Amino acid sequence: MNYFLIFGTILFTVYGQLILKWRIGKYGDLPVIFTDRIWFLLGLLLDYYIISGFIAAFIASLFWMAAMTRLPLSYAYPFMSLAFVLVMFLSALLFKEPITLAKSIGLTLIVVGIIVASRG
Repeated sequence: MNYFLIFGTILFTVYGQLILKWRIGKYGDLPVIFTDRIWFLLGLLLDYYIISGFIAAFIASLFWMAAMTRLPLSYAYPFMSLAFVLVMFLSALLFKEPITLAKSIGLTLIVVGIIVASRG
């Protein structure tokens, strides 16, 4: 059950990040003029997919709170780094973002860190 709570946190966090990137990309760049920025941001806030991203973030926080009732923070928190791994691969797949050597090395270090932290 403990890992299910962490997995739920990661799953909803990743969904929220990817959906926000996708929909914000559809709207284009943030306008320069202040009043245009306000209307731009209001338009984003009314987008159903963006709302679902915020809801996902809220659900992720509920999973995280439940996980915190069962696990030490120092044990559970390193697993949150798996969100970086998933976001990198999914952003490459969905948004054609490059996976560079530096990113690959960084993610390898993250995964090794998760393994070390989860055993200690």
